[in-house]
Amino acid sequence: MPIKVPDSLPARSVLENENIFVMGEDRAFHQDIRPLQIAILNLMPLKEQTEIHLLRLLSNSPLQLDVTLMRIASHDAKNTSMTHLETFYKTFEELRHRNLDGLIVTGAPIEHLPFQDVSYWHEFSTILHWSRQHVTSTLHICWAAQAGLYLDYGIEKVPLEEKLFGIFQHRVLKETPLVRGFDELFYAPHSRYTTTLQPDVAAIADLDILADSDEAGIYLLAKDGRRVYVTGHSEYERLTLQQELQRDLDRGMKVKLPRHYFPEDDTQQTPPYVWRAHANLLFTNWLNYCVYQETPYDLNPQVEA
Repeated sequence: MPIKVPDSLPARSVLENENIFVMGEDRAFHQDIRPLQIAILNLMPLKEQTEIHLLRLLSNSPLQLDVTLMRIASHDAKNTSMTHLETFYKTFEELRHRNLDGLIVTGAPIEHLPFQDVSYWHEFSTILHWSRQHVTSTLHICWAAQAGLYLDYGIEKVPLEEKLFGIFQHRVLKETPLVRGFDELFYAPHSRYTTTLQPDVAAIADLDILADSDEAGIYLLAKDGRRVYVTGHSEYERLTLQQELQRDLDRGMKVKLPRHYFPEDDTQQTPPYVWRAHANLLFTNWLNYCVYQETPYDLNPQVEA
């Protein structure tokens, strides 16, 4: 089934060329069905790339989705044109009157900063607090997972001695609908300088660790599905870590090769795409079990006088 996006969004043509069913606004309008209202708060610097990553995964579902892109108004994006943002993105003030079925909050390359030192922290925290009352389920990715855990439970992120960078093996710890169909062992990318400690999570009765890794630590946390935290980047494509490596090298940074990524650590060899099936299943399960099965049909019920 399709995802509905604006007709002129550049990501649409990329997805259609991959034989992904993307429905135009006019066709969706004439279908007698209520699509799920999904918003993406995109904090990543390369926003158009992230749009493609996430829309590709959201498209692998039998549900019709009406996707709204959201941006931080108090932050000037340096790598995405204002024309693109003003054309395809909404601000929180434009959306705060609505209820949503689902919200995805992306990561951001700012984990080295204390939360309160992030320039848009006030707006970001306002959005997350709003989502607890207006969104059926929120999926937090990487830095957003750490920020969400801090806002919801007071769990601090902890600096790592070196960047956690690569493709790591994970295991399922608890069988819930969110991990239904997962292999017992699966892979996912990570790219971050901070982590969340297991003892800090274990002290919170409202959280379950659903999957972790010997090398990468906690990966997937949730309790009732209303708030889901993913510490890695399952949405990354085959070459995203390679692009991040080159970006850091171009900046003169001393960074090691991503672990378990290039065959024989040879950057001339193509990295195998070993996490794609898991990524699709994670997003499909979230949409089905955390959003579709739980959200009310009428997002804005009329209150009787």
